[in-house]
Amino acid sequence: MSAKIAMIGGGSWATAIIKMLSDNETEKEVFWWMRNEEAIDHIRNYKHNPSYLSAVEIKLKPENVSSDIAQIIAEADFIILNVPAAFLGDSLRNISPEQLKGKKVVSAIKGIVPEDNLIIGDFLHQKYHLPYEDILVISGPCHAEEVALEKLSYLTIACTNVNNADRFSQLLRTRYIKTNISDDIFGTEYAAVLKNIYAVASGICHGVGYGDNFQAVLISNAIREIKSFVDVVHPIARDINESAYLGDLMVTAYSQFSRNRTFGNMIGKGYTVKSAQLEMNMIAEGYYAANSMHLINEKYGVDMPICEAVYRILYERQSPHVEMKLLTEKLS
Repeated sequence: MSAKIAMIGGGSWATAIIKMLSDNETEKEVFWWMRNEEAIDHIRNYKHNPSYLSAVEIKLKPENVSSDIAQIIAEADFIILNVPAAFLGDSLRNISPEQLKGKKVVSAIKGIVPEDNLIIGDFLHQKYHLPYEDILVISGPCHAEEVALEKLSYLTIACTNVNNADRFSQLLRTRYIKTNISDDIFGTEYAAVLKNIYAVASGICHGVGYGDNFQAVLISNAIREIKSFVDVVHPIARDINESAYLGDLMVTAYSQFSRNRTFGNMIGKGYTVKSAQLEMNMIAEGYYAANSMHLINEKYGVDMPICEAVYRILYERQSPHVEMKLLTEKLS
């Protein structure tokens, strides 16, 4: 049976997934929603996203690219959410639970909805009454820029119903994309949120002058923080060293393409949050996640010194130099 897939969002990761879907040989029809009418016209006329990964050829029918989100959602049986978490509620504000009923909704968002302090799976379950078996999560390690270059990358598709995960994973495989499946939607989602905070920490450390030796210590402690937290929130058997957890953390913390690391590096060098955001002109999910995770962890009480250091720097305006110096005494 031919799949119908809707992409919600117009950024670099959305563009990269559109490329995967287009290069995959499984029979399907792909629809794409974005707000920007000028970008839509450009894609229809020239087959390229003018703002993100502009070298990628867009192989969709012109009429399948639209700013009518209700129509795009109505057409599809798989809906991929790929807008910044802070804007998800606004993007879906005119969409009712009935319009999503019976559809498989895939989160490609690595963030928390800040006004609700919910990961995307919980947001969809609570606000749109979607059963968890109809909610899927895409995890890395995978940067959009390397997908555009067709460099070999791996994705993990998670769902409590592994048959749904397997079906969707088959739609993404190409000669340069390999896929794994998992039943751990909560662990993979929280790990994806947390790794953005740790990437900000990595950037801050670089910005204030720490070297590779300390970065290695930082990230080895970060994966232990992730394990401690997800084991409390969703205690199931999982291997934290798998690609969806450790691999995604490493690529986000170290890669030149990591916007969270770039954001952190600017903060470490003395930029204010606002000036760093303006200069980047892209969303660093780790900024919002630091506050949300601070609030969420008030419930669980997990010892997370790296997360708390980033929170204090970003939200309490503490000195990056001082906070990183204090952190060095807490890591092992």
